[in-house]
Amino acid sequence: MSYENADGYKIRNQHGLHFMTFTVVDWIDLFSRQCYRDILVKNMEHCRLKKQLSIGAYVIMTNHMHIIWQSECGKLSDTVRDFKSFCTKEFIHAIQTENESRREWLLRMFQFHAQQTNQNKEYKIWTGTNHPEEIVTEKFLKTKMDYIHNNPVKAGWVAEPEDYLYSSASNYITGRGIMEIDYLF
Repeated sequence: MSYENADGYKIRNQHGLHFMTFTVVDWIDLFSRQCYRDILVKNMEHCRLKKQLSIGAYVIMTNHMHIIWQSECGKLSDTVRDFKSFCTKEFIHAIQTENESRREWLLRMFQFHAQQTNQNKEYKIWTGTNHPEEIVTEKFLKTKMDYIHNNPVKAGWVAEPEDYLYSSASNYITGRGIMEIDYLF
């Protein structure tokens, strides 16, 4: 099975190592709050432990995340779908129950985007595109890893990639991070 995004990119090799980007609709800065970043981390850890997902690299920015993932069981499209679906449920619950100053606006925006689809969902948080790119060479892997790990540096948040908490850069550079990953080299 292959999954085609709205932008035409597909996960053709369900076992392959892929670089992807998950983006919040309208580039809404949902992940500017720690509780939402923690939901992403918790659910990545769950997929790693329960769905045979290898997490080679990641970075969580304010409105998107870049990842390098591989499915050990050949169900990458299913894992991506489940990850995004479960995160959506967790985000909505947190928005509704946590101390969120943007609650009404966020819910209204996510409802608006859900109404623009035929999926009959109450809320839509993610765009329909993941732009998956299969990584088949070491050079391409290093390019994507550098891109992922330097995102917070380019944003001006940290001086060094390993200083950003919500990234796998510290795993590779110091041997420690906020979650375990599956080292690619």
